[in-house]
Amino acid sequence: MLTQVDLTATMKSIPWFLDLSNESLQRLTGIADVQFIESGEKIFSEGEKNPYLYVILEGKVRLESYVPGRGSLPYLTAESLDVIGWSSLTPVVRQKTGTAVAIESTRLLSFHADELMDLCERDCELGFVIMRRLANIIASRLLNHRLHLLELISCQKH
Repeated sequence: MLTQVDLTATMKSIPWFLDLSNESLQRLTGIADVQFIESGEKIFSEGEKNPYLYVILEGKVRLESYVPGRGSLPYLTAESLDVIGWSSLTPVVRQKTGTAVAIESTRLLSFHADELMDLCERDCELGFVIMRRLANIIASRLLNHRLHLLELISCQKH
């Protein structure tokens, strides 16, 4: 298990948190936890209300979506320093938009969404950095999803 000092050092090395002041980083460290997931284990499932945001510290995670008539199709392999589970921070759509499965032993930094949102509301600097980063992740994942959908449609026509 990581000590508070180790956890703070780990978080300081994550680009997602580089713009935070030491005070904001300490507050964030106070609500962080580390989880270990074995290869093949589901982290969350599409449609469920898993309340966590995760940063992958080590390992790889396959993100997949269910497509009627096609089954579960992978759309992204998330690796070290990638953020998954972002939908837990979107108040309207708290359901997971995909399924996450560890494809190798994985170590995750996790944040309970309610605690993180409360912290973001109390610490505007932290909230701005987190939400700006979150917007970029959502935009890139939507683009990635769109490209995969276009590929599926293209394959069906041939």
